[in-house]
Amino acid sequence: MSEIVIWGCGGHAREMNLLCEQSGHTVIGFLDERREMKGKVVDDVPVLGDLEDIHALQHKVEIVCAGVGEPSLKKRLVAKTIEAGFKLSNALVHPSVYVSKRNSVGIGSVICAGSILTVNIEIGNFVIINRGSNISHENIIGDFVTIGPGVNIAGNVTIEEGAKIGIGSSIREKIKIGPWSVIGGGAFVKEDVPPKTLYAGVPATYKKSLI
Repeated sequence: MSEIVIWGCGGHAREMNLLCEQSGHTVIGFLDERREMKGKVVDDVPVLGDLEDIHALQHKVEIVCAGVGEPSLKKRLVAKTIEAGFKLSNALVHPSVYVSKRNSVGIGSVICAGSILTVNIEIGNFVIINRGSNISHENIIGDFVTIGPGVNIAGNVTIEEGAKIGIGSSIREKIKIGPWSVIGGGAFVKEDVPPKTLYAGVPATYKKSLI
């Protein structure tokens, strides 16, 4: 099992470090593009700097890009990591989570503690499913999606690339969430959401364009 380096050193990265501890993975450091963070220690783990600072570890470690929750930043860090020639980590699934053989989980995705997944779910690459989320049958979750803690998603829902689903929100069955859209925390989504828009409220309604 390769040693792990996690992008970011904020709250979500620290939670990824905890998930790795609970899953038996060894984390040797965090990455951060801010030069002033290099050399600091966060939750007993050193901040190693940027990718060029760990060039000697290129073939010895796997990089977790889902240490940051913002989908667009996740995507940029994935591209940067691949360009630098580092190996991306496989999916990280908390030991408390059961993943059926009828589900698929892409590379670099993270499924956190207490989440429930039923059957025939397709989870793309670099997806974050946060703590205590409930994901129903026949859902399709695109690459770089971030799902906040305590989200409830009914069956036959499609969430397209880069969407961000806020904490405690709910999505009714047969809904499509467009790419790079945002659902506000606590919302109830009962209609399709166009690309690059913010929807919030109960029921969720259009608030603004994110273009």
